[in-house]
Amino acid sequence: MAERSVLVTGGTGGLGGAVTAAFLRAGWRVVVPEREGAATEPAGAGPVRLTADLLDPAGAARAVELAAADPAAPLRAVVNLVGGYASGGLVHETPVEEFERMLRINLRPTYLVTQAALPHLVAAGGGAVVCVSARAAVAPFPGAAGYVTAKAAVLAFANSVAVEYRPRGVRCNTVLPSVIDTPANRAAQPDADHRRWVAPAEIATVIRFLASDESAPTSGASIPVYGRA
Repeated sequence: MAERSVLVTGGTGGLGGAVTAAFLRAGWRVVVPEREGAATEPAGAGPVRLTADLLDPAGAARAVELAAADPAAPLRAVVNLVGGYASGGLVHETPVEEFERMLRINLRPTYLVTQAALPHLVAAGGGAVVCVSARAAVAPFPGAAGYVTAKAAVLAFANSVAVEYRPRGVRCNTVLPSVIDTPANRAAQPDADHRRWVAPAEIATVIRFLASDESAPTSGASIPVYGRA
């Protein structure tokens, strides 16, 4: 029986599947929220699933409540993978609505889920939050100001959580991927050198480590996971 639970948002995505599998192999109880209408695999011995809109405070709270509902496996970690990417023109060519959409998709779910989970992590005696930013947050490229800003905001938020909750035993760290080697990214960039991209399983190993007691001294870190890109 699992002795601890982890909530993995975005657990059905290209990176999320690898992260979910890594925690299951390590013996965690894994809770994965899904969007309405998402294709759901049979539960079996896999993750606990629920339908929840993580852009809505009530949906985020419901996902956290399920993750914290098993007294034999208290919630000890949250992994924030939900996000999205959109490219466009330069800043003067980008409508403010598109800029704000990137903030909403990338920052709002991370904030709402973390906000709802923190009291449970504190009550369990401590735990870990892992957020996913991007290399673009520290090394911007043209044509994606909204995405760059949103991922930088995720990084700043994670660092704030690390400072505020360190005295209460909750750690918060961030991973910064380059281009992740997923089918969607390969389809979008068919001519790229995919050998240079970072594999989801490689990132998942880092995330699982940051959520575990093995990384107990580490909080407020920004971990590059670039592969060879």
